[in-house]
Amino acid sequence: MTATAERLLRGGVVFDGVGGPGRRADVWIRDGRVASIAPAGVLDPPGVEVVDCAGCWVMPGFIDLHTHYDAEVEVLPGLSESVRHGVTTVVLGSCGLSMVQGEPEALADMFCRVEGIPRDVVLPLLESAKDWDDPASYLAHLEGLQLGPNVACLLGHSTIRAVAMGLERSLDEAARPTYAELDQMRAVLREALDAGYLGLSINTLPWDKMDGEAFRSRPTPSVFARWSEYRALTRILRRRDAVFQGVPDVSMKLNAAAFFWETLGLFRPALKTMIITLLDARAERVSFRLVGAVARMINILGGKLRLQSLPHPFDIWSDGLEVPVIEEFSAGTDALHIQDPDRRAQLLRDPSYRERFKKQWRSWFGKAYHRDLDEARIVSCPDPALNGRTFGEVARQRGIEPEDAFLDLNADHGDELRWRSVIGNDRPRWVEWIASHPAVLIGFSDAGAHLRNMAFYNYGLRLLKRVRDAEADGAPFMTVGHAVHRLTAEIAEFLDLDAGVLRSGARADVVVIDPSGLDQRLEEVSEAPMEGFADLPRLVRRNDDAVRHVFVGGAQAVVDGAPTDALGQQRMGSVLRRRAAS
Repeated sequence: MTATAERLLRGGVVFDGVGGPGRRADVWIRDGRVASIAPAGVLDPPGVEVVDCAGCWVMPGFIDLHTHYDAEVEVLPGLSESVRHGVTTVVLGSCGLSMVQGEPEALADMFCRVEGIPRDVVLPLLESAKDWDDPASYLAHLEGLQLGPNVACLLGHSTIRAVAMGLERSLDEAARPTYAELDQMRAVLREALDAGYLGLSINTLPWDKMDGEAFRSRPTPSVFARWSEYRALTRILRRRDAVFQGVPDVSMKLNAAAFFWETLGLFRPALKTMIITLLDARAERVSFRLVGAVARMINILGGKLRLQSLPHPFDIWSDGLEVPVIEEFSAGTDALHIQDPDRRAQLLRDPSYRERFKKQWRSWFGKAYHRDLDEARIVSCPDPALNGRTFGEVARQRGIEPEDAFLDLNADHGDELRWRSVIGNDRPRWVEWIASHPAVLIGFSDAGAHLRNMAFYNYGLRLLKRVRDAEADGAPFMTVGHAVHRLTAEIAEFLDLDAGVLRSGARADVVVIDPSGLDQRLEEVSEAPMEGFADLPRLVRRNDDAVRHVFVGGAQAVVDGAPTDALGQQRMGSVLRRRAAS
């Protein structure tokens, strides 16, 4: 049978995505859409391929609302690492970064260091592939790729600011856009919304830094804007009921208040706002509950505020210092500014630098990462005797301060020192609280970014496992039907996308999950080489027994946990546009 054959998914428990309980039913897929859903055994169309789904859950494909696949989609358009985990729709253009317009070098410099993606791969890729320079032509370009999942887009504020003002002025703290430059940004935003973009993304987090040489280590353009500039653009979003996605400055907690105020309706239309992210951070155990309470109140008052969140622990890996949390204080940025390993090691050994590093590392002010070196654990090192030990343990053995041990090992081994740390969501009770919160949208995978740092591609499966296990333990916090809704239709409704629901006539984006495969292997991390990215070993979590089948637009993308040969070789997904624009 071909990848787009007519099929009958027989005997599974069907969850339609709208939140109700599952029911045993058969799903008939024809011409890329769901032809019919009927009680098991009723449908018997002739000549179709029958897919045995007995004992499995059949549901709409997941929607990943926060990815950075903007570069990977150009070389690996199947985006198999997400699709193999049940994701059938991804959103590009998060965090103020998108590829919509601009010169390849400027786009690579804005994108690569922030998202932990090799610039020496991305820059030549953009120089070769870029045949667009406005919102509509970018979507047309995406339509021409052999997409695995469906793709929807946000417009990145850094991108349009750099083009309107020129990259150098856009990175100048003293520069403000002229009326003509601001008007150009507004015009591009209107063009994007007319073309079907979901909305606009901005970034106010100063520890997201530029790559390259010309403006290395400056924050990205969006960070330099004032709220008056953002508001000139959010007025357009309000009128269109389009999405405003924002990255708060987590080092300055009051920055979130500006987002809260911006989303409020009261005497103006409410602004549909997504903030990154609601997290039970080890550095500070109270703020996330306060933010959750404020979000509830804002929405009671007519706001449209959502908080992107993950339903599992937030852990990171690092090769030496190459991890975003090191950028949250200037001494860390100074080290990452130096690309030559020997010169960086020399800086790390300098006594005056060490004193500054320790002072900033120990400061409680503006701390998002807990910086507990008794928690950060060495995974691998040229000195195997250190493997499995924390930096704190190494320091006590050597009779030195923990920060000195951390700097010593980074100076001695550079990127060959690999370590792991848990930033937050380490307390199961509060993870369940976050996953159940009515203002939360499940998703902050950063898929396609931080390739050596994070492995959240299977976040949807991990939520389903948590829900199933809690129910089996007699302490349910959410039904499976509600969990499916959170991963599918709830997100589609907020983003105004025609997706996330399993019903007659809908596009056949379908996932078949074997609940018996939702086991501890979903938590285990491994590495997989990325073809087209110089075989860079990407951090992944895989359990091929959990996902039996994935269909995108009726085409079979995954069988028994493995991508089919057709994924990335034939076009399965579509470019999805806001229904309001359509």
